Amino acid sequence: MSFDALLWLSFGGPEGPEDVRPFLENVVRGRGVPPERLDEVEAHYQHFGGVSPINRLNLDAIEAVKARGFELPIYFGNRNWHPMVEDTVAQMKADGVQRALVFPTSAYGGYSACRQYDEDIVRALQAVPGGPELVKLRQFFDHPLFIGAFADAVRAAASSLTGSYRVVFTAHSVPVSADKAAGPPAEGGYRYSRQVVEASRLVAAELGVTEYDVVWQSRSGPPQIPWLEPDVVDHIEALHAKGVTGVVVCPIGFVSDHLEVVWDLDTEARDRAAELGMEFARAATPNSDPRFAELVVELVAEHTSGVPARKLSEFVAAGCTVNGEPCAPLCCEPVKRPVRS
Repeated sequence: MSFDALLWLSFGGPEGPEDVRPFLENVVRGRGVPPERLDEVEAHYQHFGGVSPINRLNLDAIEAVKARGFELPIYFGNRNWHPMVEDTVAQMKADGVQRALVFPTSAYGGYSACRQYDEDIVRALQAVPGGPELVKLRQFFDHPLFIGAFADAVRAAASSLTGSYRVVFTAHSVPVSADKAAGPPAEGGYRYSRQVVEASRLVAAELGVTEYDVVWQSRSGPPQIPWLEPDVVDHIEALHAKGVTGVVVCPIGFVSDHLEVVWDLDTEARDRAAELGMEFARAATPNSDPRFAELVVELVAEHTSGVPARKLSEFVAAGCTVNGEPCAPLCCEPVKRPVRS
């Protein structure tokens, strides 16, 4: 099947101190996140000079894909900060692109991890009438290249420790109600958390590890709304209470070093482990691994060359959509918030 380009679609991040607040307001638009939570997260970004590493890491990953002899032009667009996806799709139209594949920088299903990228595509096409057809690539949490990169990252991190350790997998928390709605209704929900658990199991199996934990991080909603738990820092404290002396934390839910990784793990979790006298190591995210670029090339080849999909789980291959239409009826429907009177 013929395609003219690849759109690399990501979350976005601020490039300087003055960008942080408007970026965060874009992230939480319509979500009812309290201003004090924005103040807290803004302080995290300002701790790093107001610059998120995510844009640079995406550009590095794009260059790695190009270096593999990738023939399609690659365009870069974001949901929440420049280059905004609407502007990128407008440029694609101006360049004569008629049909493009879309690589979303998330491996999983669920609203935030998948369906929201469909909404990004719909928003961009509404802003650019007559824009190209956009075909989103599938979820890849169980791809052998993804799993292998994480397994080697855990091995490398563990080699820095001197004693015994516990492997702890972590992913971005979401409201329990959102996870319950993840996937098509007939599947019973919880697609996001079940995929995270499965990816963790696959990495642990590759490592030969039989005892490990799956935890969550980076919750941002009001305290009265249940989110996926336990939190990674709370879990480290619980492990210490059980006599565990070291941890290797694997950010299985992330493809690159988002601020949530460098703050929640490299700062908060690491500092808490140090306070408790525990050894701590954090596994690298995969987008700096050559296998990540190979993974993107292979996902594209599934469409352009009929390459068979490689998967290590029995989960259905999902997430491939056309022009932002859901991949299944009512799949990952956004949870409706109660209307305040």
